Amino acid sequence: MSGNATRLGTANTYDNAVRQITSRQSQLATLQEQLTAGKKVLRPSDDPTGAAQAERAITRMARVATDQRALEVQRNAVATAESTLGAAMTAVQTFRTLAVQAGNTSLTAADRANLAQQMTTLRDQILAYANEKDSNGQPLFGGLGSTAAPFTDTAGGVTYDGIAGQPASGTLSVAATLDGHATWMNVPTGNGVFAITQATGTAGVYSDAGKVTDPSAVTGNDYSIVFGVNAGVTTYSVLDTTSGSTVLSARPYVSGQAIAFDGISLTASGTPADGDALRVKPSTTTSLFGVLDSAIAGIRDATGSAAVGQAVAQSLAQIDAGISRLQASRGTAGDLLNRVDDISGRQDDRSIQLEADRSRAEDMDMVKGLSDFQNQQTAYTAALGTYAQIQRQSLFNYIG
Repeated sequence: MSGNATRLGTANTYDNAVRQITSRQSQLATLQEQLTAGKKVLRPSDDPTGAAQAERAITRMARVATDQRALEVQRNAVATAESTLGAAMTAVQTFRTLAVQAGNTSLTAADRANLAQQMTTLRDQILAYANEKDSNGQPLFGGLGSTAAPFTDTAGGVTYDGIAGQPASGTLSVAATLDGHATWMNVPTGNGVFAITQATGTAGVYSDAGKVTDPSAVTGNDYSIVFGVNAGVTTYSVLDTTSGSTVLSARPYVSGQAIAFDGISLTASGTPADGDALRVKPSTTTSLFGVLDSAIAGIRDATGSAAVGQAVAQSLAQIDAGISRLQASRGTAGDLLNRVDDISGRQDDRSIQLEADRSRAEDMDMVKGLSDFQNQQTAYTAALGTYAQIQRQSLFNYIG
């Protein structure tokens, strides 16, 4: 019985030693694989919880990257719109400079025709800016529509074929198009409150754009300022054509002197003939292209200094209003670009956080991993040495 017990004990010792060596070899191989990959979770079975956390972080990081790519497309579109508006403002300023030059009374009709031609070229250039597209071929000023060219040049003037409005920005996105109608098609006539035109047949008198002197007294009615000449003395009367009443009657006229009534004031200049008249009507809205077309026509077709003066004075006021609309739209583009930067910064922070979550879940602490590997290697070497010693322990070694 004692002999059998000894044989069983020796076999059991060998088996245990082999199992320990195999286990340590497996652990050493696993550590080596983890150190090579730099990860403590190489497969889900290594750590199901950690693998799930890492997978969630990776999925969210991929979603953030997708949102960031879409945001960059929107950033590029808005940046293109902003630079296009800057170029358009420069062109309109040049147009305005030519309009001021056209007001020079020493110019001949041919000179003004040449200026009008230059202004027409600028007008067409500005229309091209309004139909500018982004890198994906989408119009920058299409508003809520998606037409290939939102602005169409027709015989009656430029029309807007898009849909007024601007797409709403989201938590992780911004509008990639601007409201073309608000930018290009919403310019007030006159000074924004009232507009002044020459009555048909009037050639001797013209006016500036006028101003509001008392907002509470403004009626919003239509007026006619009628000039009369009697025995070399020029007078004017102001008629309220809406109510049919006379506001001012037979007041002496002095060129360059203000005419004020019902909370508004304007300065008439020139030498009016008997029966000449100026019309005053509430301001409406027109397009920037309508303003440019009117300025071109007034400068090209005007006969006489009064007609030129009227065309230039009214055009300058409306061009300035058009520039203000472009500036406002450019400001909107700038706000959108700032919003893009804010969203991009928050997304970058989120990516860093998600990367940290993934790293904690599956990456290996290399210092600790190397230490564990050295300890495991030492234990494996010791196990091999011990097993070699056990193998030499045989009964025959003690029989002499």
